[in-house]
Amino acid sequence: MFYVQRDAAGQLLRVEAAPYAGYTEILPPDDARVQAWFADDVVENSLRQLKQSDLDMIRVLEDLIEVLTTKGVISITDLPADAQAKLLSRSSARKALGGLNNLIEEDEGGGLI
Repeated sequence: MFYVQRDAAGQLLRVEAAPYAGYTEILPPDDARVQAWFADDVVENSLRQLKQSDLDMIRVLEDLIEVLTTKGVISITDLPADAQAKLLSRSSARKALGGLNNLIEEDEGGGLI
């Protein structure tokens, strides 16, 4: 059973598996409103994970492009003008912030702190 609280219009505000102060109704797990509540939560979490994954992949792609250009496999001019502008803009912003190299420190023995 799920313990729910509704707003004045009857919309679910909160759904919990355990009783809590302020719950106004108990619904079975197979209730369509309860299932819709948790389905929305799953979709929201999935979208949040995809967004974070996109941010992580952006950094991976930037690093990959940097390696390929450093090794001479590709030139920055091989990329479309918009991609060049975006990469140069991000590179400038990162340099202005001092890069990320100072985030990892090494101790005197060469190991990471």
